[in-house]
Amino acid sequence: MLRSELLATVQNMEPADIRLYYPNGDSTGFWSTVRNSPLYAEEVAEILAEGNRLRGEKVPELTYDLFTVFARTGSRLEYERPYFERRRMLNTSVLLSLLEPEQEIHIHAVCEIIWSICNEYTWCLPAHTGNSGIPETIDLFSAETGFALSEISCLLGDRLPVLLHTRIKEEVQRRLFGPYLNSGPYHWETATHNWAAVCSGSVGAAAMLMLKDPETLADILFKVQGTMEYYLQGFGQDGACLEGMGYWNYGFGYFVYYADLLRRRSRGELDWFRLEKVKSIAAFQQKCFLGGNVVANFSDSQQRVSVSLGLSHYLGTIYSEVESPPVSIRASYTEDHCSRWAPAVRNLIWRSPVNSRSEWASSSSYLPDAEWLVTRKITPAGVFGFAAKGGNNDEPHNHNDLGQFVLLGDDTVYLSDLGSGEYTAGYFGAERYTYDCNGSQGHSVPIIDGQYQLPGAGACAKVLEAEAGGDESVLKLDLTSAYGYRPLERLTRSFSWQTSDILPALTMTDDFRFAEAPAALMERLVTFCQPVLEEGSVLLRGTGGKGLRILYNTGALRPEISEHVYSNHFGEARTWYGMDFHTSGKPGKQESYEFEFQFMET
Repeated sequence: MLRSELLATVQNMEPADIRLYYPNGDSTGFWSTVRNSPLYAEEVAEILAEGNRLRGEKVPELTYDLFTVFARTGSRLEYERPYFERRRMLNTSVLLSLLEPEQEIHIHAVCEIIWSICNEYTWCLPAHTGNSGIPETIDLFSAETGFALSEISCLLGDRLPVLLHTRIKEEVQRRLFGPYLNSGPYHWETATHNWAAVCSGSVGAAAMLMLKDPETLADILFKVQGTMEYYLQGFGQDGACLEGMGYWNYGFGYFVYYADLLRRRSRGELDWFRLEKVKSIAAFQQKCFLGGNVVANFSDSQQRVSVSLGLSHYLGTIYSEVESPPVSIRASYTEDHCSRWAPAVRNLIWRSPVNSRSEWASSSSYLPDAEWLVTRKITPAGVFGFAAKGGNNDEPHNHNDLGQFVLLGDDTVYLSDLGSGEYTAGYFGAERYTYDCNGSQGHSVPIIDGQYQLPGAGACAKVLEAEAGGDESVLKLDLTSAYGYRPLERLTRSFSWQTSDILPALTMTDDFRFAEAPAALMERLVTFCQPVLEEGSVLLRGTGGKGLRILYNTGALRPEISEHVYSNHFGEARTWYGMDFHTSGKPGKQESYEFEFQFMET
């Protein structure tokens, strides 16, 4: 849309008030329902419990020493923990003031934390400020903070003192609107990943809530429109989020929060939800889950992911194709360690009164742009899931993981992806692929003559065959270009996932062809389960006497268990195991290895 057309729409927009959130304008009635309805009982209990924890706690200081830790050591957690605790105080005090308006202590707490946040030197994280001038920097969390304060100002209305309304407007103007229009351009304005949606969406949403001048609002929305187009370019028509399910929740979530406000204020004239690609992205969540809360956690994603129930239910009102997730895997109020306001409040105001299913339905999808095969099967024996990927080694939040796969059986993940590690300077620096969770050494892929997969777009899989659905799903990949090993002429990996029986089974076959025989060749399989070596097989034990038996070419391969430790996303040391299958003798010019993965029920 041209800027002139956008300005004409802006001049005819709906007012920015609580009717954007409560169609009948009855804020008091809505929050009374939330407080008293059994539907919201667990969420309300979590908020009340967090309020009790925080009562009497001082707002944590963001000291100079904490701010400079990242520059000195590359560690982020020291500053980010108190920073996000301040956001938790903001969210909790505001939600309690809406749930219990008669309690003056809540609005007093709101005023104190807003004042403290407005006094912060910067709303950015030290890891994101770089060498640019701090006042002009806009990162994920400065943009989110401006959006949160703008929305809170709108929702609380005259319950918030005029001084704080004024302070919020001044700070959002100084930290977001001014720099956005007059500084930059920022790297995220042309990004094709979550930064584009979160930063531009938050600035745009804040502008729709705060700005009265149609010219300035049109300028901002016009810029946001361009960045959102870049964001959508990061998805193929299959709607897959290459950054993983967590970043779908995050980036696409903020896209939706912005698009919703834009659609409401423009009376439906500006509607991103009309795009077919947006509908495909909305359906990614139900395809990504292998069962329960376990996802195909390729890239920097957690193995188990909770859903933002409000976001999921909202998308279900837009698209009939969107499947409502199981309520059992909803994100609790305290789960988001970043304490983001926008999803927290929408988990309440967007929640559907209809209870969801207890488990995902069976599903089988091949996502051709991402080159992911993702399936789940519900049988009398439980829920089973399998996912494998091709792609390339230059994806957003990339891991060198061509041919990687994940295998789930009745809530035990037997073959795992390590997912996201602890975010440090090095994690996003030159040594990124020395980290097990990022380099191919921490994935279920071959290691050829001691060499791992290469990073970069040139390391790419070629899909030779892909079929999803029915009793067998198949994915066959040419992984030759993933390795820089010159004598390697061809490497293909084939998966066959068979689901006709009560207990599904997986077969994986790797075929190697070399110009010259390598000195060593090893197949690595990655798990968090303690492997047990048995005659002719490896056993992984699950819960309740269940397990997975791995059969292999006993004459050609010799198994060995290696133990490794890495730092997970929360800075906790976690042990993983490599099931390393070495060639029994010197490998030849042509090698073929077959692995059978058989679920067991005793």
